[in-house]
Amino acid sequence: MYKSIALLKCKPGLTREQFVDYYENRHVPLVRSLLPEICGYRRNFIDPDGAFVGPACAERDYDVITEIWYADRAAYDSAMARHARPEIGGRISADEENFLDRSRIRMFVVEEHVSDFGTAAG
Repeated sequence: MYKSIALLKCKPGLTREQFVDYYENRHVPLVRSLLPEICGYRRNFIDPDGAFVGPACAERDYDVITEIWYADRAAYDSAMARHARPEIGGRISADEENFLDRSRIRMFVVEEHVSDFGTAAG
């Protein structure tokens, strides 16, 4: 598997509920229809009430951590080439304008390591 993570910020003026609703019900189906190379797509919406933040930390400048999986590097490269086409990337960018502060988008390719803890003893 090959994975990317994006840190995304809600567009000013939207409530958290509007942000989540738009992302889940409008943007996700659009992205899935335009980038078929994606084989996994997870959104982790930040709950600010449940956060622990150290006193020296900078203010959080994102509202969701998005994880996207591809079968391999070739699938990722294919998706990025498709995204670079104006008729594809332009539609995605235009839709992002509806709910994201696009000036704050950060995306990383990551090396994922997963620990399997098995089932908990009873």
